Amino acid sequence: MAGGKETPRQKMIGMMYLVLTALLALQVTSAILEKFVLLNNSLETSTGSSNRVNQETVEKIKQAVSKSGNRPADVAVMAQADQVRKTSSELVAEIDRLKQQITVEAGGGTDEQGNIKNLSEEEKVAQIMIKGESRNGEAYKLQKTLNAYTESMSKIGNAKYGSMALDGKDDPIASRSKDQKGKDFANLNFAQTPVPAALAVLSQKQSDVRRVEGEVLDYLATKVGAQDVKFDKIMAMLSMESKVVVAGTKFKGEMFLAASSSGIQPRMSLNGGPVRMDNGKGIIEFTAQGGGNYDKQGLSRRVLSGSISYNAPDGTVKTVPMQAEYFVAKPSYQVETGTMPPLYLGCANKLSIQSPQLGALWNPSFPAEGATVIQSGERGKITVVPNSQRVRLSVVNAGTTLGSEDFKVNRVPRPTIVYYVGGNRVTDPRGVPANAARSLRVDAEPDPSFAAYSPQDANFRVTGVTVNLARGTKRVVGPISLGAGGGSLGAMAAEMQPGDRITIQLDGVQRRNFRGEISDVPMGTQLQVISLY
Repeated sequence: MAGGKETPRQKMIGMMYLVLTALLALQVTSAILEKFVLLNNSLETSTGSSNRVNQETVEKIKQAVSKSGNRPADVAVMAQADQVRKTSSELVAEIDRLKQQITVEAGGGTDEQGNIKNLSEEEKVAQIMIKGESRNGEAYKLQKTLNAYTESMSKIGNAKYGSMALDGKDDPIASRSKDQKGKDFANLNFAQTPVPAALAVLSQKQSDVRRVEGEVLDYLATKVGAQDVKFDKIMAMLSMESKVVVAGTKFKGEMFLAASSSGIQPRMSLNGGPVRMDNGKGIIEFTAQGGGNYDKQGLSRRVLSGSISYNAPDGTVKTVPMQAEYFVAKPSYQVETGTMPPLYLGCANKLSIQSPQLGALWNPSFPAEGATVIQSGERGKITVVPNSQRVRLSVVNAGTTLGSEDFKVNRVPRPTIVYYVGGNRVTDPRGVPANAARSLRVDAEPDPSFAAYSPQDANFRVTGVTVNLARGTKRVVGPISLGAGGGSLGAMAAEMQPGDRITIQLDGVQRRNFRGEISDVPMGTQLQVISLY
């Protein structure tokens, strides 16, 4: 078995062993003891099957070595396989000796039918495997041997094999039991354990040994003939001039077969550095660097130089050089905005900066001097809020600065103050009829181009006005203060006569920006005179 995969039979045996471990601490009946005998027999059968398969693997390794001409590297692998086989068999034989000792000394030997005479004996099992408080029983020696075995196989098999003989605190099942997790390997597996259960535990260890042996031998088998270039992996490949094709243009590419060998481990380099390998293929990934040497089309030619080395059958190292050219396109971007610069101070200036050349690779950031940049969540779409008279906006993509843009910043244009008397806008140079002047409304209308550019920032209001009614050189009524936007003129309507004048003093104007912040708008002295006729 290779790669740690288990057959259905081995999974079944593993499950049976879990049941065995759970039952060791129970008082068992004779019927259950018979089941342990059957479990032990099944484990021994599985171990024998694994032994035969492992021997066949060793024979295949020897045949491959002979067929390849007994090259030194392959002969060394064969010697390793023989050593793995010898070490594993010696360990299995040692466990067989312990099983025989338990059968004879604890179980009273076997009868004429080959059945163990005393299946329920527990004390003598403990004397052999634990030896009471002295802790000098066979189980302690076996634990060291098993763990040393897995450590040595890990080095040869290029894999990490866990310990086969675990104490209770390390055992995945026993560690969950407060009664079992404090026990060592010997007490966990052989204390208060009847003969057939002890034999099943030992048979399970033999099965584990043969499993690990098989995995290591399979790994060594893959190394035999590794120097032969045998192409056993055939792949269909498609090489495209470009993965992006504009509608109406031709798609161009080449389709071919590619082959690789699972028996070799090539070494690849590119531009003087090693290439990361994955399943026999070199994975090339790097950030294309511009250099300023772009042609009229904005392209800069680059050349990749590399090599692939492998061990030839004659023992020499063969190196195949390669070169490939590619072109680096000069990154460009376009600034898109509803109105071109300048920007407006303290306002939400929405910009869209895109790079069609970079396509899906376009994921920019925008460091700014003299402004705050607010990301929208969409690539390249930002809001720039200037806080000084000039803004420099840099365009950075994947750590590379593509350029900088300078913007002039204008102040927000002042609104136009518009007056409505009696609900009508005051546009007649003669003024308004005296009998219609019952109300006054004063609006602050934003500059039309600014309102179209940033409607969220073009919110103005008149905070209040002071109104007087004058006749000749005298003030008849007033002053009267009206709130935001104006109000009723009923308090002075009774005194109005044709020829009189209404004087309106603007108290102040405010603007609310896109953040909801309110600021005063400097308007200077705003005095409006409306004649009555």
